[in-house]
Amino acid sequence: MATDQTPLVVVAGATASGKSALGVALAQRLAEQGRPGEIINADSMQLYRGMDIGTAKITAEETQGVPHHLLDVLDITEEASVAAFQQQAREEIGAIRARGNTPVMVGGSGLYIRAATDVIEFPPTDPRLRAELTRQLQDQGASALREELRAADPESASLIKDDRRLVRALEVVRLTGRTFSSYMPQRIYEPALGEVVQLGLSLPREQLHERIAQRVDLMAEQGLLAEVRRLDQQGLRQGRTASRAIGYQQHLQVLDGELTEAEALESTIVATRKFARRQETWFRADHRLRWISGVEEALEAIAA
Repeated sequence: MATDQTPLVVVAGATASGKSALGVALAQRLAEQGRPGEIINADSMQLYRGMDIGTAKITAEETQGVPHHLLDVLDITEEASVAAFQQQAREEIGAIRARGNTPVMVGGSGLYIRAATDVIEFPPTDPRLRAELTRQLQDQGASALREELRAADPESASLIKDDRRLVRALEVVRLTGRTFSSYMPQRIYEPALGEVVQLGLSLPREQLHERIAQRVDLMAEQGLLAEVRRLDQQGLRQGRTASRAIGYQQHLQVLDGELTEAEALESTIVATRKFARRQETWFRADHRLRWISGVEEALEAIAA
């Protein structure tokens, strides 16, 4: 197969649906066909070093020798950026194709996947302006900033509830003169990377809920609380993105004496199930996904 025709294969779906294992199996089967697969991570929390147990990050043994990219590329104090991921993922896709191999993007972060595969523009950032807006927020409160945003971008003002996004929206308005909402991805799909085969891994709801509960129990056995304690010492609370990850925020409350470990685990299960429903809603809205239950169906879709 010519390298410029090597498709990008996306394996998307809800958390705990088995995407990582399917990605490895698919990469191995593609190798048998002479076009080995290489995995590109598309889970925003697995970008972080040290967040292993709580994200169910694939282990070296589980990769079975299949190359994996964009795992462990951020410190926990850094803020994950979908714009940065877009650039990094596209560079990895190009490099894999140049080797004559098949890029296989695996993950459940829907916006990250779309950023890599579709034409989506992201607004610029200015750390000094953001710092200025943050100080204004602290000094004057959110109401003053919200009034400014309401005058410039009423659509965003009506949707944004948290202070972090409020600051970001005003940063964009002041920097570009455009509304923050004008940058939001639309349900209009414009591919940016040539041939893309999009697969969705589907499980019955009851089975998925059972797998989520089993996964969280396993995380506890593997030492999730100890992992959170270690990351807390390394600055987890200072990480805007990492500290809000499901499982991690609950176990920080354990360290603070606000929850028991049993309560944190139950809260993690409930939050993960809700998150899985949001993921399914996102992916079901994309008509390009072909829903599958295993590797044979994936191979059929790629060959079609």
